[in-house]
Amino acid sequence: MGIIGKVDSLWRYPVKGMRGEELDEAFAGYSGIYGDRVFAFRSSANHNGFPYLTARDQRRLLQYRPRFRFPDKAARPVNLTEAESKNANPLSANLEELVVDVETPDGKTLGIDDSALIEMLRADIDQKHQITLMQSQRAMTDCRPVSIFSLQSAQQLAEETGLPVDKRRFRANVYVDLASANGFAENELVGRSVRIGSKVVVTILERDARCVIITLDPDTGEQAPTLLKKVARAHDGMAGVYGAVLVEGMLHKGDPVEVLD
Repeated sequence: MGIIGKVDSLWRYPVKGMRGEELDEAFAGYSGIYGDRVFAFRSSANHNGFPYLTARDQRRLLQYRPRFRFPDKAARPVNLTEAESKNANPLSANLEELVVDVETPDGKTLGIDDSALIEMLRADIDQKHQITLMQSQRAMTDCRPVSIFSLQSAQQLAEETGLPVDKRRFRANVYVDLASANGFAENELVGRSVRIGSKVVVTILERDARCVIITLDPDTGEQAPTLLKKVARAHDGMAGVYGAVLVEGMLHKGDPVEVLD
């Protein structure tokens, strides 16, 4: 099939459930996008298999803007150039160098470990949610390391529902602009491998099962249930695909996407 499209945009989510940040370039490693979902909040009200506080519990979570305090440390592995020259795995920054500050919906900036932030997150939700902070050097993703979603799928859903569909509802790491005019063409990549840019190889493992999060406006948290109903009825509850990184490297906005097999 050769080149099937290009990277429209790259995203990571420093704090699981909070607003993402768009990047011009990102390192794709075996555990996912560097700096992606390295923080999360655990809720005592959720089950052990999925303990995280998300916008399902607190819609305003989407209005919190996390930013790395030391952006240069969070941009890519600290020894990437040396590691690549020696064909070795690169190293992540120390945990204390990957600390995050969060801009709240009312414009305040709080450290990720500030108790005042937890109290704000618990406001207006069931107080059974006792919240604690989690940190990891590996992305705390729901399923697979990397998520991919096409602009064409967002456009098709807009046509099917009659609603404006912001791609950000799908919280993907890599949004792709495919040559195919058809929505959901990324489904055809399941079981195949793609090269993104000059180096990174991702094998596409499965379609992405969707939940209520896609019904929430990424700016306001306002709900549009019609969107999830359409995905459930017309697309088996799936939208986008999950992948695993086979060859690590840097991704860039505009990179070509090429099918390898």
